[in-house]
Amino acid sequence: MAADDRFARGAGEPGEEEPSGTRSEIIAGPVSDWATDFSHLEPEWSADPYTIQDDLRQRCPIARTERFGGAWLPTRYEDIAAIAYDTERFSSRSIILSNFRSAQELAPIGGSPPISSDPPFHHDARKLLLPAFTKKAVERQEPATRAFCHSLIDSFEGRSVVDAAAEYAQHIPVRVIADMLGFPPEDGPQFREFVEDLLEGINLPPDDRVERVSRLFNYLLAQVHDHLDKPRDDLTTYLIDAELYGRKLDPSHVSGTMALLLIAGIDTTWSAIGASLWHLATTPGDLERLVADPGLLASAVEEFLRAYAPVTMARLVKRDMHWHGVDMKAEDWILLSFPAANRDPAQFDRASEVVIDRQVNRHAAFGLGIHRCVGSHLARMELRVALEVWLERIPAFTLDNLGAVTWSAGQIRGPRTLPLRIA
Repeated sequence: MAADDRFARGAGEPGEEEPSGTRSEIIAGPVSDWATDFSHLEPEWSADPYTIQDDLRQRCPIARTERFGGAWLPTRYEDIAAIAYDTERFSSRSIILSNFRSAQELAPIGGSPPISSDPPFHHDARKLLLPAFTKKAVERQEPATRAFCHSLIDSFEGRSVVDAAAEYAQHIPVRVIADMLGFPPEDGPQFREFVEDLLEGINLPPDDRVERVSRLFNYLLAQVHDHLDKPRDDLTTYLIDAELYGRKLDPSHVSGTMALLLIAGIDTTWSAIGASLWHLATTPGDLERLVADPGLLASAVEEFLRAYAPVTMARLVKRDMHWHGVDMKAEDWILLSFPAANRDPAQFDRASEVVIDRQVNRHAAFGLGIHRCVGSHLARMELRVALEVWLERIPAFTLDNLGAVTWSAGQIRGPRTLPLRIA
């Protein structure tokens, strides 16, 4: 297959980031009251969202803000779950809360199917991806992932302080996803820029945001053309050749799904790895237990996912309605904080504590409802292997400088810098 008219130069960019009008340009600035003026972009939220969420859960479980053109923040597990499962009243066509919404005409497909898709299209778009993320398929990725983790730690030889986020956690999912999509591994630094542009650049003016997001889709288009010229056994070629409803996928579907796999498959996982290492560096008792009893790692991985769930997703209200005591308007944002759901004491015993041998742990780190993460097996494998290799090679470490630790802002939370002292 040397060419494909579907992918003529310039085609295939989704409309996810096309402005459809704004209701407010207010985004950044000090929060006056988290119950009526919340913002997940502020430093206080980035540093410690849990204290804020716990307070809201007690006094205003569904917070409101006029920023972003109007948004709601439920903090109870039952409310978050109810919205996640309710596709009749809440749309997934825009999942990144920003100062503008994607056009209503994009539903039910959205710009990055299946995560941006509503029923009935969602089911079929998701089904296309399932074979690549089964437990058996993920097992084939484990040896290479483990070898790569060892190579990263090999590079630390002779050093007493390393940045476990920038020099370890952030490299692992980049390599795994690049291999799965058939992208050059040396393009990793670009992937990190794409993540920042898409997930942390929501405070930019719409035109600037569109320009930055275009960088990602220009890159993806170039990769599509390379795969058209040189097909190989990877996810990109699979998507190019896949059929839905008896015809090949639309170019915007292919590029949107590639963007989803690239962005969602990277930042979520490196955030989980980094947060887990941060916990162990700051909780020596748990570190000692895991080193002494590696059999605890399976339950510890699930507990790290619960306690430090990295992902918050957005929905849009489909129509005006009174819902669980508040008056929602059509096109209001809903910010679904799975981290808040995971720390709800009505759902979890000792919810605010990290209990690495927790036996019952039905957490929501991978989401709830039809959009539960299709790559959960892959993420678990990467997190488990990253911690296994680290603890095997570096069983003793501490936080080198608390003030130097930084956390990402926005809907994916994890350490961006994490200086650790190796004993």
